[in-house]
Amino acid sequence: MKLKEIYQLAVEMGMEADPRGKQAVERDLRLTRKSYEKLEAEDKAFFDTESLTNPYSDTRILWGDPEKEVKRILVGIDIEAGELLLADRLREKGKEIDLVLAHHPEGRAFAALHQVMHIQSDLLYQWGVPVNIAESIMAGRIKEVMRNVMPYNHQRPVDVARLLEIPLMCCHTPSDNLVTSWLQKYLDEKQPETIADLLKVLKTIPEYAEAARQGAGPTIFVGDESRRCGRIFVDMTGGTGGSEDAYDEWAKAGVGTLVGMHISEKHRERAEKARVNVVIAGHIASDSLGMNLFLDRLEAAGIEIIPCSGLIRVKR
Repeated sequence: MKLKEIYQLAVEMGMEADPRGKQAVERDLRLTRKSYEKLEAEDKAFFDTESLTNPYSDTRILWGDPEKEVKRILVGIDIEAGELLLADRLREKGKEIDLVLAHHPEGRAFAALHQVMHIQSDLLYQWGVPVNIAESIMAGRIKEVMRNVMPYNHQRPVDVARLLEIPLMCCHTPSDNLVTSWLQKYLDEKQPETIADLLKVLKTIPEYAEAARQGAGPTIFVGDESRRCGRIFVDMTGGTGGSEDAYDEWAKAGVGTLVGMHISEKHRERAEKARVNVVIAGHIASDSLGMNLFLDRLEAAGIEIIPCSGLIRVKR
């Protein structure tokens, strides 16, 4: 496959698995195109034209020729200078690396991380929260993430990739959409009754089982094993953690148990006050599950995958 085909497949799979549904994704693209058309010529020069066809600002080809043929990929959850130097060292030892693929965004994809967080507003709306409340809840948090991300040296790993002439790409929200969709369906089928049952079900999934063996498996953050789950909501997409104000709205919407990747202490306290059970399945294990669903498609096309940087590679 060519690099551009891998990128396009990531976007397509992310859109297919988007928990908001196809109409919401098409609405995003339509609004982006309208915004672009209204810009003056001088402003269009600074517009990210990839967003006209890719609704996920945190997924991009960061460096490299889109026409390059890719036969072997080094894939990790986090890719920094160390992993790129590893790729270069592997090339020196005779193992050609055609692409380094990160899950977490870097470069302009990291700088634009906050732009995918509106997905969380749409999910609140889908659960019955009035759209004005859903958008108001997320507005402050989106601006907070934008301010927090701005000081970072976004281009640091991209510059390393450029100097070493190693193509670099990241796949974030599409992968998170894949794990969210897959895991929600899995839990809906298994219908665990109690939190204890939920933990057992999660540990039947190879990525979470391996994480548990490594000491980072599914963990109860709010509630206890004897509590009944009620309606389970898998919350693993939308860039990063949302607003702590959302937990009151999840409770009103009927969510009994939230299954997530990670949660801050401030968010945990709000969930406890809202009496919403919270089970953290595990960050890296969840990221691995989402990436694996994508990587299986690449392997089926004949591409060799070399996992690194925490990726728990499981084939399905």
